Amino acid sequence: MNGWMPTLSRSSEPKYRAIAQAYSQAIHGGQMLPGEKLPAHRLLAKKLNVTTGTVSRAYAELERGGLVVARVGDGTYVAEPDADGARIQDRTRPAPESSERAATITPGAPGAPGVHAPGRLIDLGQNVPMPTDEAFLLTQTLRELAADERLAGELLLYQPEGGRRSHREAGARWLARMGCTVAAERVLVTQGAQHGLACVLRAVLRPGDTIFAEALSYPGIVALARQLRLNLVGIEIDEEGIVPAALERACGLLAPRALFCVPTLHNPTTATLSEARRAMIAEIAVRHHLVVIEDLVPAALLDALPTPLAARLPEHGIVISSLSKAVAPGLRVGYVQAPQDWVGKILAVIRSDCWMTSPLAAEIAARWIVDGEVDRLVAQQRAQVDARHAIAAEVLADWTYRTDPASPHLWLPLAEPWRAAEFSAALRQAGVLAKTADSFVIGRGSAPHAVRLSLGGARSHEALREGLELLARTLRNGPEGLYSA
Repeated sequence: MNGWMPTLSRSSEPKYRAIAQAYSQAIHGGQMLPGEKLPAHRLLAKKLNVTTGTVSRAYAELERGGLVVARVGDGTYVAEPDADGARIQDRTRPAPESSERAATITPGAPGAPGVHAPGRLIDLGQNVPMPTDEAFLLTQTLRELAADERLAGELLLYQPEGGRRSHREAGARWLARMGCTVAAERVLVTQGAQHGLACVLRAVLRPGDTIFAEALSYPGIVALARQLRLNLVGIEIDEEGIVPAALERACGLLAPRALFCVPTLHNPTTATLSEARRAMIAEIAVRHHLVVIEDLVPAALLDALPTPLAARLPEHGIVISSLSKAVAPGLRVGYVQAPQDWVGKILAVIRSDCWMTSPLAAEIAARWIVDGEVDRLVAQQRAQVDARHAIAAEVLADWTYRTDPASPHLWLPLAEPWRAAEFSAALRQAGVLAKTADSFVIGRGSAPHAVRLSLGGARSHEALREGLELLARTLRNGPEGLYSA
């Protein structure tokens, strides 16, 4: 969730319209960017001391104006600009004259003293890979495919729901890089890791089932659990990851069906479970008949991985991976490895969901994996990560943060008297975006006062340095700096 929240002043205007207008100004002014999530209805209602119906009317007003998009079961998000790159005109009320716009500056908006213009916002929030040679390689691969008319014709036909044999074999090779050595028959091709996770959840669980996840976890699991009406429960974590004793207690109390976890380069804390902990968690899973769904997406950048949990759980472990964080998210190619007993059920879900993954994207990914191009792209990505880590270590030398040399993000706990929402707002005023810990909280647990800083969102090393320097200055000034101007 975005750190920006509206405030209501005394006015004769209906509250829902005042809320809508406040968000309209924030969106037009660059305080909220396309794709950012608005607060949940109940949370905003509590914050503003209004009813959830009032918030619903305000959000509906914004949606009619083209400023936000509501996604069923997921929330409300700031809409993308129109095709010309301009913000869609707010139709909730007439636009002011241009002279009025020029004469009025809203405190905290772009144009106010000490605040960056919208174009100067530096993104340290989005976890994306850094550009390497993938675009050039794509043009070469497409030329090769264009020269093979027979293969081009085959790729335009319906394919098996789990993918062509050659694509599943390439997926097995990709997973083998991460310690998962299995036959291609147990590997299924999906449209990215999120699609793979959705298919696995639908195959393994039923509405009302309980699934565990780390107390801080990948936000995509929250949206899926809500859509599938699953009971998602957070399990205590520490500096290393899941606490086995907490998992044991929760299993005894709640009879869960599955555990979703990111045990290697955990998102967001960057932690990696030790071998000893992995053995303990595997033993608990077997004893309580837990299906362990292991997200290996972040692990693709590691040179040497610990043994995946799934390798310890031949009958209970499912692995999900993709090329999104290490190569290119636009390929939308992921791989699921499952025990043989689950393969047929997951295949049935893929068939009912989308029939098959795009054969063209899967063919491109397969060629890169088999030809060794993926290894070269991953090495380039690691070099980028190393260079950006060096910048972060220099700029943030006075502050303590957690990371791993292979992780493309940092986990920064905030010292007193900072609070995460205040810090996010202060960063935004300074021209920097970051993700606060509440974006990753599972269930009703409290969020620590911390932020995840992604190294790949900034367009260049210079932009990253500038963003981190602005962040360091904000930390140094403290919350009182927000009110001293």
